Amino acid sequence: MRILISLNTFKGTLTAAGAGAAAAGAVRRVCRGADVEALPIADGGDGLLEALRPSLGGKIIQSRVEGPLGEKVTARWLMTGRTAVIEMAEASGLARMGAAGLRPLDASTRGVGRLLAEAARKGARELIVGLGGSAANDGGAGCAQAFGFSLADSGGRPVARGARGLAALAAILPGRSGALLKGIKVTGLADVRNPLCGRLGSARVFGPQKGAGQQEVEFIGKALRNYARVIRECLGLDVSKLRGGAAAGGHGAGLAAFFGAELADGAAFVLGRTGFEEKLAGADLLITGEGCFDRQTFYGKAPGAALAAAARLGKPAIVVCGVSLIKDPRELRKRGVLGVIEAGLTPSPGAAVEAAVRKELPALLLRLKGKIS
Repeated sequence: MRILISLNTFKGTLTAAGAGAAAAGAVRRVCRGADVEALPIADGGDGLLEALRPSLGGKIIQSRVEGPLGEKVTARWLMTGRTAVIEMAEASGLARMGAAGLRPLDASTRGVGRLLAEAARKGARELIVGLGGSAANDGGAGCAQAFGFSLADSGGRPVARGARGLAALAAILPGRSGALLKGIKVTGLADVRNPLCGRLGSARVFGPQKGAGQQEVEFIGKALRNYARVIRECLGLDVSKLRGGAAAGGHGAGLAAFFGAELADGAAFVLGRTGFEEKLAGADLLITGEGCFDRQTFYGKAPGAALAAAARLGKPAIVVCGVSLIKDPRELRKRGVLGVIEAGLTPSPGAAVEAAVRKELPALLLRLKGKIS
């Protein structure tokens, strides 16, 4: 039996590689003699570097940049040939907020702009930016400012950091960014498909995940609409309804507006670069999952893409997760999920994953008897 284990990050608790190693150890104990391969996956959010480095190679570089609230942090990024891979969550992610607590109006993406500028100065001609796990709702405005764009209010003063500054935005000037961007291709890997503005926009759908209450959601929504208006007037691009524009607190829209980025499906990009489907084609069983398995898993998340590939190839699939919010067996079957193993939300997630898989996998394999060899 050949089993492919492709887990995403258990956000805030366990890396994709850590989750995969825990699950693989348990599977080898349950299925002695099985050919087990662990291949971490990602969709543009946390774990992008971890998922891409084995296939892309290159060198991990550590840079000191601004964190979400201006504090100094060490952020990793990957340089391979003349391509740089930037995981925006490394500089401006929710995990960086720590004891300071969530600050949805003030958190910024300035650190990401510093990473992009450093990569460009080091000779990168292609910038791949993972969009996901952001602490900020600034639409990538901070990233643009740190790269050299000038964002000003009606009095010509630089706007404040975060979504708070977008409400006062009146003008955008290229500043020193043009020369640095010349000849550089930028790709944003989005982990969602939502547009920047509207009922399904960044503020309403994802603002609460970054700590925004109802009044703050309304404020951020108005600020992002103003942001989109100024971008349209000054840069000639309407990003308000751009597919994937809501990714990372609107950073998808900002990358497209300021950097001319193409927004790609992050999960499809990662699965394609890692040879996921080729490995799955030779497997008898897929085990995939993430921290929280819910309906959002199927809207741009890597495990959802993995399950879709398994369905296309006729491969049975099991989900391993911290918690599952999908309980209806009919819905699970419709999604191609033949079983769910919940590890629970514990202080020791790796051990919990291993214990849950060892306990529950034998019964699932019995149910799957005849579907796998």
